[in-house]
Amino acid sequence: MKYPLLHETLKVGSSVLKNRLVMPPMATEKSAKGQVTDGLIAYYGDMARSGPGLIIQEHSFVSPDGRASANQVSLAADADIPGLQRLTAAVHAQGVPILAQISHAGSAAHRAITGQEVISASAVPNPSRAASVHGQPEFPREMTQGDIQCIIQAFVDAAARAQQAGYDGVEIHSAHGYLLDQFYSPLTNRRTDDYTGRTLEGRTRLQVEIIQAIRRRLGKDFVLSLRLGGSDYMDGGAVCAEVGQAAKLFEAAGLDMLSLSGGMSFFFRPGHTEAGYFAELAEAAKTGTTLPVMLTGGIADGAEAETFLEKGQADLIGIGRAALRDHQIYQKILSM
Repeated sequence: MKYPLLHETLKVGSSVLKNRLVMPPMATEKSAKGQVTDGLIAYYGDMARSGPGLIIQEHSFVSPDGRASANQVSLAADADIPGLQRLTAAVHAQGVPILAQISHAGSAAHRAITGQEVISASAVPNPSRAASVHGQPEFPREMTQGDIQCIIQAFVDAAARAQQAGYDGVEIHSAHGYLLDQFYSPLTNRRTDDYTGRTLEGRTRLQVEIIQAIRRRLGKDFVLSLRLGGSDYMDGGAVCAEVGQAAKLFEAAGLDMLSLSGGMSFFFRPGHTEAGYFAELAEAAKTGTTLPVMLTGGIADGAEAETFLEKGQADLIGIGRAALRDHQIYQKILSM
């Protein structure tokens, strides 16, 4: 066995993963106006046959106003459940657990897609968005306390639908310039209330309240992960030094697992092309939490993945873009 650490099992909440490789969430646009298609089921079934320890499905919108793209998967209505049940069944048939990633786009949404007003933590343009076929980025309205409570409920309801659809848990998307990242980043959170952008506790309050609310509704056996944009890599933005304390707050709220990403505007670490370029964020998270921490970012082979586990920089390794090129990459790595 060439990579013994990758073969080790790991308990994440109530689930036991058979190995340390994870298929991370990557948008495919394979749905049909939000609904599951045969192509989407075939795609995830094929990935599951390769044998990763866990699949985290691409982001699904929790409410219509939070839709990021026309063919993003929906978890916003009960009518979505039957199609998603077919998808989870295809993955579970291969012995692989699957999480649904749940998200609201906030100011990354566009009225041309949602038909609704665009909202965010503050009335600040989203630095992660540029002009597109839909026109210039929207200028969002700052959310009221009532809006925030509605968003929390939307995440809880989406998680409940995911449970009904057979998912082993959900991952809360707080990265890549979407709504929860907009609350976490000082660049887009100019609030002065309990969700203030001036303190880490204020910037993480919405995530903490969503974790707590989902846990109350769905119980301790439903796996909860969160993907955190740990650093914006932009002047005045979120920084790596805060990640350990944020991880501690999320663990206290009831989280089971933390996945690290970064780069609000880029989804990578500027000036870094090496494998595991978000390793500094994963390491920072591990200083503040005992939760399993997942590292992603340019990792493409078993030797690289094993090294990060050996160094204690992460507990799980996400291999994404390399899996898009070769759906059987997990099996190939684990068979060495």
